[in-house]
Amino acid sequence: MKAIGIDIGTTSICAVLIDCDSGDVVKSQTVASNAFIQTSNAWEKIQDAEKIVRIAKGLLDDFITSDTVSIGITGQMHGIVYFDEYARVVSPLYTWQDSRASLPFENTTYAGFLGTYAGYGMATDFYNRKNNLRAKNAVGFCTIHDYFAMSLCGRKTPLIHSSDAASLGLFDVLKNSFTCDYFGETTSALDVVGEYKSIPVAVAIGDNQASFAGSVAEENAVLVNVGTGSQISIASDIFVKSQMFETRPYFENKYLYVGAALCGGRALSILERFFSDIVCTATGVEKFNSYPAIDAILRNKTQTSLQFDNSFSGTRANPEKRGSIMNISIDNFTPADFTIGILNGIADELFEMFLQMNCTAHALIGSGNAVRKMQRLREIFEKRFSMNLKTPLREEEAAFGAALVSMVSAKFKSSLKEAQELIKYC
Repeated sequence: MKAIGIDIGTTSICAVLIDCDSGDVVKSQTVASNAFIQTSNAWEKIQDAEKIVRIAKGLLDDFITSDTVSIGITGQMHGIVYFDEYARVVSPLYTWQDSRASLPFENTTYAGFLGTYAGYGMATDFYNRKNNLRAKNAVGFCTIHDYFAMSLCGRKTPLIHSSDAASLGLFDVLKNSFTCDYFGETTSALDVVGEYKSIPVAVAIGDNQASFAGSVAEENAVLVNVGTGSQISIASDIFVKSQMFETRPYFENKYLYVGAALCGGRALSILERFFSDIVCTATGVEKFNSYPAIDAILRNKTQTSLQFDNSFSGTRANPEKRGSIMNISIDNFTPADFTIGILNGIADELFEMFLQMNCTAHALIGSGNAVRKMQRLREIFEKRFSMNLKTPLREEEAAFGAALVSMVSAKFKSSLKEAQELIKYC
């Protein structure tokens, strides 16, 4: 028997087909979506929603086998797409990177006025309504993966899991309900949305929860994930309210403490651009790739006295905050020190959030391309957390996690814990 997991990411869409007995990945494919729409507004980050759905459906159709028992779906949280009464897309996808809600409003910002964050769906919708940008025939909105599940099953309204609902903002996690009007049904259970080609389709889930479910097979384990942004997550039975991290809905009556940094791996790409600009300025070369030089640096350089704060894009709580470099001397103002400093900054930011969680962790799990591909970054994380870091054997953890969750939703596995027994580590 097989299960399919689909992950609709910010820049790509991934599909995995896994064996429900062994956990082996039978087939895997990642396709660049190339869906961003260019605009004249620097704060606007939107994508072609119809194109994304078309690519995702094509992947899914190609992965379905005669013994497929379930379909799981996850994707980029916080962002929204509007739909009409016929369940047709009537807007672009306003992604989690969209910062329109950080613009000034009523002596604060649109997000601040609501008490939520820029990029969160409710704040984005609030801005759109106040500025007459909401399509006139729109009757509701949801995440792109909720819309995908809805469209596959022929629904007119979404069934949104609490892991996605909370990502939109204005959601009471304890009561499992929105604190404002919302067009759609919510659930905290691992339900089935409907069927596609007679195969049960699980309720779509947030990619943070999906990645955790697909990576962590043991109790009291902390997960660090470094992609464009970065996150640190740990499951708990207790709800905690904090300024330093979020308590998000997880599965089976658990919560997920999540600390999120906006830059994460993007900090390294900022450094690469800085190095490349220097080379281009000095040589007149139009384009230069500095990543090979960075890789060479990391093979030899292990530490620095520089102290990097990687808040280059601010934080969710303080969008105006900016990063800094401290303890600069005549000896450490070098490309090598900057490179190690950036990596230290990635780990330090997540470790500070972990300390605020006041949790005991007995295992450290790492996911995301930066962790998988950069030995030096793994070593830095191990030093910060004083634990060996393990990475899941299966890549594309969010898609894998969505597939595991779908097995539970379709009643092929009795619990998520049973499904997670399929997780193996390198």
